[in-house]
Amino acid sequence: MVNIKENLKEVEANIQAACQKSGRSRRDVTLIAVSKTKPVSMIREAIEEGIAEFGENKPQELREKCDTLPENLHWHMIGHLQRNKVKYVVGRACLIHSVDSFALAEEISKEAVKKGLEMPVLIEVNVAGEESKFGVSPEETEDLIRRIAPLPGIKVRGLMTIAPFVENAEDNRPVFQKLRKLAVDIKSKNIDNVIMCDLSMGMTGDYQVAVEEGATMVRVGTGIFGERHYTI
Repeated sequence: MVNIKENLKEVEANIQAACQKSGRSRRDVTLIAVSKTKPVSMIREAIEEGIAEFGENKPQELREKCDTLPENLHWHMIGHLQRNKVKYVVGRACLIHSVDSFALAEEISKEAVKKGLEMPVLIEVNVAGEESKFGVSPEETEDLIRRIAPLPGIKVRGLMTIAPFVENAEDNRPVFQKLRKLAVDIKSKNIDNVIMCDLSMGMTGDYQVAVEEGATMVRVGTGIFGERHYTI
């Protein structure tokens, strides 16, 4: 039996400690509870503990949960997004973390304009260059942002990365450092419609290190809800 209340206490204590260690304010870090594959009943338990930010990987799952649960929650699209699924996400998600191509950004822009809203996005960067991961290379990131920035109905707010799976969280510190440096470099260019205020990095195994290296959002699933169980 997963004790979500106790798990959240532990995660919160770890984030507090990482903020303290790095001289940051706890207010500067948003905890996103990754609820993918988890039932609505478990999400309700997290809501009872004060959690309002949830991350989903699949557009249809995000749509179903968003339409079922209270309206005051904030849904984050953190998984790979296909262009034909954009319509399920725009208007429901508060932030799309996984924009990795101009074609996807263009589709998000079209849908946002159609719905009369501005869709905040993060650019997904494959910092470690893993072939199994989505995302643009660090070298291509600024060019992609410059192409996306003029699109109507879309706002580039920062960067996201999925670091490699490692036994020792310290091994991912250089990955987080590199993403933060890239964000600082791009922010210094003062590109119109780009604010670079968010860094989404760090998951259950390494979120403390990510916070120490400047993460403004950490995506914690297993650490809150326990191991994932996939239904076929």
